[in-house]
Amino acid sequence: MNAAISGFSLGLSLILAIGAQNAFVLKQGLKREHVFLVCLTCAASDAVLILLGVMGLGIIIEQAPWLMPVMRYGGAAFLLAYGARSFIAAWRSSDVLLQAAHVKGALLPTLLTCAALTWLNPHVYLDTVLLIGSISTQFPGQKGLFAAGAMLSSFVFFFSLGYAAAWLRPIFARPMSWRVLEVVVGVTMWFIAYKLLSE
Repeated sequence: MNAAISGFSLGLSLILAIGAQNAFVLKQGLKREHVFLVCLTCAASDAVLILLGVMGLGIIIEQAPWLMPVMRYGGAAFLLAYGARSFIAAWRSSDVLLQAAHVKGALLPTLLTCAALTWLNPHVYLDTVLLIGSISTQFPGQKGLFAAGAMLSSFVFFFSLGYAAAWLRPIFARPMSWRVLEVVVGVTMWFIAYKLLSE
């Protein structure tokens, strides 16, 4: 159980920080749009990456030095575009939650955006694959328990974030609150893009 608890604690500490993925899940939770599938996509993606890290994919990444720059620039370009979209939404925003109650965003573009925010972010590979993968070696014979704990933390976090966001709906029913959120999301996306490009 010590390995599972360690995996859970490490996994939770790595995803608690505000990031592109978390901001997207929060927005979907506030709008009540495809919340279950968005949370599932994030958590399942993390689970796959954790499994690959524990199985040793980090060694492959280290042996392919061209892979990280490709992901870095691709991820930065996507984050810059998504951040710009958030700033435009903040400028044009009206009562977004009332609109969302009548017009749901299409499922496929929503899930593709969610997947892109996960798989195009090089930090995900550094944290989830390399870091968790390397720490799992400290638990010989218990790597499975360590990985299971880390995976469970992703499921607990993303589903809690997605569904707990509904409690904030009265606040975000005001257009100004939504504008502030869009600006925060945009700044977050651009800051992460800046960090990627400056490394």
